[in-house]
Amino acid sequence: MDSGSDERGQPIEVSVEDEPPAMERVRTVARLLDEAIELPVVNYKIGLDPILGILPVGGDAVSAAISLYIVAEGAQMGASRDTLLKMLFNVGVDAVIGSVPVLGTIVDAVWKANERNVALLEEEFGAGE
Repeated sequence: MDSGSDERGQPIEVSVEDEPPAMERVRTVARLLDEAIELPVVNYKIGLDPILGILPVGGDAVSAAISLYIVAEGAQMGASRDTLLKMLFNVGVDAVIGSVPVLGTIVDAVWKANERNVALLEEEFGAGE
């Protein structure tokens, strides 16, 4: 796939209809992990990531594995090495700090590694909602 620019280096505008189906899949997974549930009193969205993080040991591992799916999709779409490294960094921070009891759950709710990774892909490929 193109890296988001034409032969002259000009950005290519990609309409939602022209986007690869993978972009919609990664957006869906990111929303599920990072923003699936709105907390009504504070008007803040959390996802399954901090909820899974409450489960000892395995919860953070499951969350990280699902987050790596977004990185794998990015690689399949042709994301640059730099973008993939940034995405892996985001997942790593989420997994390592997320594994710390109590503090990790809070960080999971705020860091939103998956939404960050989707933003990196949208920036690289000139896509967005």
